[in-house]
Amino acid sequence: MDQRYILALACAVLPGVVWAQDGGAAVGVFEGHADVGTVLHPGAAQYDAARRSYTVSGSGENMWFVSDAFQFVWKKVSGDVTIAADIAFPSPGGNAHRKAVLMVRQSLDADSVYADVARHGEGLTSIQFREEKGGTTHEVQSNISAPERLRLVKQGNYAYMLLAGEGDEPRMAAGSPRIELRDPYYVGIGVCAHDKDAMEQAVFTNLELTSEAPKASRQPVLSSTLETIPVPGGDRRVVYATEGRIEAPNWTRDGAAIVYNSQGHLYRIPASGGRPEAIETGPATRINNDHGISPDGTMLAISDQTQDNHQSIIYVLPLAGGTPRRVTAKAPSYFHGWSPDGKTLAFCGQRDGEFDIYTIPAEGGEETRLTTAPGLDDGPEYSPGGEYIYFNSERTGTMQIWRMKPDGTDQKQVTNDEYNNWFAHPSPDGKQLVFLSYEKDVKGHPENKDVMLRLITLADGKITVLARLFGGQGTINTPSWSPDGRRLAFVSYQLQ
Repeated sequence: MDQRYILALACAVLPGVVWAQDGGAAVGVFEGHADVGTVLHPGAAQYDAARRSYTVSGSGENMWFVSDAFQFVWKKVSGDVTIAADIAFPSPGGNAHRKAVLMVRQSLDADSVYADVARHGEGLTSIQFREEKGGTTHEVQSNISAPERLRLVKQGNYAYMLLAGEGDEPRMAAGSPRIELRDPYYVGIGVCAHDKDAMEQAVFTNLELTSEAPKASRQPVLSSTLETIPVPGGDRRVVYATEGRIEAPNWTRDGAAIVYNSQGHLYRIPASGGRPEAIETGPATRINNDHGISPDGTMLAISDQTQDNHQSIIYVLPLAGGTPRRVTAKAPSYFHGWSPDGKTLAFCGQRDGEFDIYTIPAEGGEETRLTTAPGLDDGPEYSPGGEYIYFNSERTGTMQIWRMKPDGTDQKQVTNDEYNNWFAHPSPDGKQLVFLSYEKDVKGHPENKDVMLRLITLADGKITVLARLFGGQGTINTPSWSPDGRRLAFVSYQLQ
């Protein structure tokens, strides 16, 4: 039966239902609708005023890679915006990756800059985004499947995904991509069949669309998202999202779990997601984000500020938990790396007003100073074979990545660009470094800044961007590669 006839019949028998097909007619609170990209079957949109629901039908092969094909119901807005709805697919079956989305989008071009919260047919829910026109789509996959209510917030240059189960309020559920949308832009709802020959339908109920800015009197709430990303790049996955600050993930040597710090304590969480468990650390209750796991996977080195006037001291203890054993006599000392044989610790220490790189036996003893250049030297970490120690130094005026031999000789610069680069972590095969980059006007490594995770291939010096995010202090302070070198763990932050 012809689809236009079906829609006309529905309008005749369902009072209060307004259908619009393949045109710019207003639909509920939205100004118009249209098929974006190339579709074989025209999409349609229905608004039921009595039920406050929108039913959207869409075709299209995909919303991915460098172009999209879907039915979009839209309104033009400026400034910040929030859109929320309960989303359901009324018909079972269909493509597992059919998508119903809440979206902000620069234009109706198929390759436009955009961000959306996408509910897939199989339950997967993610925030998808294209950072530049004609660029590749990326996503951050939530660890929440088939949520009842979804919310997309565009605030400044960030897009946020909040999800809720039945009866709950939406909570932050993923890291937030950084995208730039010029005023005015489009906000709306959409459906993609993920099959060019099919039509799919989704129902959006209890829809809310607001453009109110946050009240100035309200203190923003900080949330943290522990994520992983494949290397050399790809789609990010959420391991754990929570209110408050968590920092500095270390992947266990068996790849099964991730260790992080929060509020002075250490926690272990399955790398696939789950419930965090506290690690017993005895009297050490002010642990900071400088910690790491020994090469044999049995011990933890930590930096704790409980003693010595709350200055950081390095300790070691069993990975399973226990009473810490003090290693450094002097403070402040901040752990950063184990030698490959597990016998030596590399750290940053402040002595006589200068921050430099030091090593010390893991069993304790005399520390050895390796750098003497004026200014801050920080973040030392051994290469997997022990040939070098990588570190960051501001001796040339901006913070850049350097390397030296383990005895401190042959110090050479690795990066030299317009960013301030921190915390270089060598890959398990020693062929790449991941590091954190701040803009050139940012001093130190503060929290809550626009930053990038970048990757350098040591053979040719080529640098690529893994992710752009809101982060900084706590994002990747210490070693965070998976043992197979395929993924990187990091923490992103959200202020709302």
